[in-house]
Amino acid sequence: EALMSELSELVQRVVKSSSWWERHGVDISILTCSFLLLPAGFLCLRSAQTIPFLVGVLTLGVVHHTLTVKGSHLASHNALTESKSWGKVWAIFFIELCSAFTAEQGTYNHVKMHHGYTNVIGLGDSSTWKLPFLNRYVYMFIAPLAVPIITPLVALDLLKHVEWKTALRTLCCMFLGLYCHYWLLLHVSGFQSPWSALLCMLLTRSLLAHPYIHVNIFQHIGLPMFAADRKPKRIHLMSLGVLNLPRNALLDWSFGHSLISCHVEHHLFPSLSDNMCLKVR
Repeated sequence: EALMSELSELVQRVVKSSSWWERHGVDISILTCSFLLLPAGFLCLRSAQTIPFLVGVLTLGVVHHTLTVKGSHLASHNALTESKSWGKVWAIFFIELCSAFTAEQGTYNHVKMHHGYTNVIGLGDSSTWKLPFLNRYVYMFIAPLAVPIITPLVALDLLKHVEWKTALRTLCCMFLGLYCHYWLLLHVSGFQSPWSALLCMLLTRSLLAHPYIHVNIFQHIGLPMFAADRKPKRIHLMSLGVLNLPRNALLDWSFGHSLISCHVEHHLFPSLSDNMCLKVR
């Protein structure tokens, strides 16, 4: 506790001496740039030539994961703003509208369970992605392609744990987000058939699913040394059970520093934004 208290004091000094741009502005700018790239991505898909079409797929895929992974992650920790009210709005927008998941259950499972019991088997480990009946190669390299389909189905199952008003809001946001993507592919990108538009949705929404699942699995595999009845103190749990991965431009942009190169800092101080995690590292 004394070590954690001392470390927290040092980090808070850095946070207080940092500008709004460092605390929130950098990450908000990345998310804003991603939104501004959406029209270019949809318009590139109109092309009959291979290279512009692939550029469109790549653009929409990176933008989708930036909004759904980075945006949802920051929103779940209320790291985009210092206002709790606006934090709630951003959580609904990024988690429900963009990611087709339920904000309340997503935040609870990630913030309360995963961060509260990091790498504790059955509680905060990577068992959220657990399909033991699959062959290892199918599990690692084919199944992640189904993440865009599995995510809303899991969300629908979790709605039984929330109030009916919350469930109705979530259903409306999920439908609106998915339908807007589908409508834009038909009316802006010029897809001729519903099936081709749906296939493109699946392709763009699963473009970076493999690194996302692989990072999740190997960062947070359940370890016996972190059993619920004998897990070490928080500062040891986070510094020993979490890894900082090498810097990667694509993943740092689309997933955020707190999931890739500053994961230790994020688990020690989860309310910090990606840029602040990088600064305090």
